[in-house]
Amino acid sequence: MQEQPTVALISSSFFPHIGGVEQHTAQVAQELLARGHRVEVWTVDRGEALGIRTLDGVKVRYLPSPLPRSSPRGFLRWAVEIPVALRRWVQAYRSLRPDVLHVQCFGPNGIYAHLLSGLTRTPMVVSSHGETLADDHNVFERSVVLRTGLKRALRGSEVVTACAPGVAGDLRERFEAVKVTVVPNGVRLGRPTSRPPREERRAVIAAGRLEDNKGFDLLIRAVPLLPARTVLTIVGDGSRRQALVELARQLDVADRIHLVGARGPDEVMEAMEDADVVVVPSRKEAFGLVVLEAWAAGTPVVATSIAGPADFVTDRYDGLLVDPRDPRELAAGITQLLDDDALWRTLAEGGTRTVRSYSWEAVVDQYLRLYRGIGQVRPHTGA
Repeated sequence: MQEQPTVALISSSFFPHIGGVEQHTAQVAQELLARGHRVEVWTVDRGEALGIRTLDGVKVRYLPSPLPRSSPRGFLRWAVEIPVALRRWVQAYRSLRPDVLHVQCFGPNGIYAHLLSGLTRTPMVVSSHGETLADDHNVFERSVVLRTGLKRALRGSEVVTACAPGVAGDLRERFEAVKVTVVPNGVRLGRPTSRPPREERRAVIAAGRLEDNKGFDLLIRAVPLLPARTVLTIVGDGSRRQALVELARQLDVADRIHLVGARGPDEVMEAMEDADVVVVPSRKEAFGLVVLEAWAAGTPVVATSIAGPADFVTDRYDGLLVDPRDPRELAAGITQLLDDDALWRTLAEGGTRTVRSYSWEAVVDQYLRLYRGIGQVRPHTGA
């Protein structure tokens, strides 16, 4: 492949929605653009009619991506919608003429990228962000279209990547992937991270989608076991918000817990810098981007030992690994960091060292090596 490949980053979701894949795609696009690549983000139009926009210098196309529905009426509606959708995808292709179609998190975007790859003979890369592993709604179990589409896309891809070893294993075991390369998530570095522990430590923070797999209910159950002065802030939104509010009331700790809703990446980072401990209490977690954010903020982290963070956190060097299903164990880990200056410093300094390996520059370096390893671009058909 040419030295400066033109790239379409085809994301399952993007701005104005906030989350890990959105942030990953945006940062990769920015880094590719800074290196002189032509790059666009193509994402799923969720009916918001956003069309074509330029965000931070990157062109973003919101493309219709309807899938067939099970009811007769739904299937007929899809039959009407799909010619329009395919025309929009082909128009995007003709405008950019990408050398590689890079799917970020497989969903309807991946189905259409695979169709376009076959039509134009453009190499495709599929990057999984754990959508098959840490999905509360089991969409790949419920949807034959998505499950079959993912298997076919993995077979048809030049390269498959996963954000963590557990995700790679799931792609191999359940979706018939043959070779999967681990490319971890990244985080923006460069903010000041060296600071001493505060004399009085009482601020605990967690962040993520308010869904069952994230384990925020487990964290709330640990709050009554924490020092009485401790205050917990949870950043994020989701379907479990009201259930978490009710649980806090039942445990009589509602006055110590603040659910502040979704925040942008900069606000999340500022909140972590202001906190004393960051907690990742997930039941299931493909990777654990929050760990990287905590490290970049210079704040020690207590992370789940039963999910993704256990693949890259070294216990008692750059984080504490605990089983969040045991509220006593979870509370004990948090309390250690609130009370122990030496441990706080050790984990904060360890995280600052480790996070240097997770820059966006390093992520894009890995992607570019994979692009160039594809070899000569297959001739385009002129679609």
